[in-house]
Amino acid sequence: MTYALPRLREEIAYIAYHFHWQREEILDLTHDERRQWVAEIARINTRVNEGG
Repeated sequence: MTYALPRLREEIAYIAYHFHWQREEILDLTHDERRQWVAEIARINTRVNEGG
């Protein structure tokens, strides 16, 4: 299975923007690890935006 390059770039940008991690650090993560971090960032953003 291949992973769509636009989606990979989106995940890298999202994680790098929020956590200030370097591209290489993010690319060292597995697909599942990146998806978990993206989900965690989304939860954090939701909580912050809701004032919680």
